[in-house]
Amino acid sequence: MPSQLFSPVQLGSLALENRVVISPMCQYSAVDGSATDWHLIHLGNLSLSGAALLMTEATAVEAVGRITPGDLGLYSDDNEAALRRTLEGIRRNSEIPIGIQIAHAGRKASSAAPWNGGQLVPAGEGGWRPLGPSAVPIHPGEPAPDVLDHAAIERIRDAFVATARRAIRLGFDAAELHFAHGYLVHSFLSPISNRRDDRYGGSFENRTRLALEVFDAVRAAWPHDRPLGVRISSSDWIEGGWNVEQSVELVHMLKQRGCDWLDASSGGISPDQKITIGPGYQVPFARTIRKETGITTLAVGLITEPRQAEEIVAAGDADLIGLARTVLWDPRWPWHAAAVLGGQVRAAPQYWRCEPRGVRDVFRDTEFGMR
Repeated sequence: MPSQLFSPVQLGSLALENRVVISPMCQYSAVDGSATDWHLIHLGNLSLSGAALLMTEATAVEAVGRITPGDLGLYSDDNEAALRRTLEGIRRNSEIPIGIQIAHAGRKASSAAPWNGGQLVPAGEGGWRPLGPSAVPIHPGEPAPDVLDHAAIERIRDAFVATARRAIRLGFDAAELHFAHGYLVHSFLSPISNRRDDRYGGSFENRTRLALEVFDAVRAAWPHDRPLGVRISSSDWIEGGWNVEQSVELVHMLKQRGCDWLDASSGGISPDQKITIGPGYQVPFARTIRKETGITTLAVGLITEPRQAEEIVAAGDADLIGLARTVLWDPRWPWHAAAVLGGQVRAAPQYWRCEPRGVRDVFRDTEFGMR
């Protein structure tokens, strides 16, 4: 039978050639939020992978919304100009659709890069005060985040819209709002981090208010001929925290508001999380959300083998497969998966002659002509 992983799929109004998506992956290599040569090399390399969609890393809506001082941002004219140069370089050499993940780190901001320990960088040492729904620190002994008042919440909502408008000008083909991994919007969703007693805390309705307000505001600004998706943490992996049942209810509301796809991740709210990690450990969340809501769903998390990815799509557990560390290890993973599964991928003509002996017809013909 033809490969399901390498069958076309519609993501909102965007036609994708296969089901493989390069997930957002922070590189901690920006300068004052602006992309550098590293981003051109990194994203340019992955743009030639044969995947159907390339997502940029989490892109902050304001300077204090960066996870680290090296995070990418799209909150200034300088940020926009630098990212334009990166995108123009990629587009001269690749036809891959490119999406942006729009984010705010919230109480997990002002952290050191992972290779420097990842701990909170104090204000005065190159860091700043993180922001959150409540005065609940990530780690015991760390300073608590500054608590957002209603004016600050409105400012951040508007910052998401401003970043989306910049992304529109840059011609991104899709956008994903980052509501996962303990970052700002997730920290409002989860009762682990949200201890508020106003209209943004307490009940499920109140805890989801910011997520829906941000989504509605960006959806109103984002062109309807370009898909808009959301990444959530489907579970906190903590008793009494956010769970998959609440995720399903939230996704129902997002879908009704025009959400085109759901990226089903998990965790990140607290070091107390108890995650059972194994191959495809987050796929059950994607399966449940897809079954209960009917939304186009992206599965992520230790999906490393071609036949594993094929089985997830063929079983109807997810519509799309997101690759992150796997594709850093093997930037031509879609080529190799196509060879195993009998699929075809788009490849630059400069690479057409590289198929190993015994491997045939992985590269499909493109507008550049026949081989």
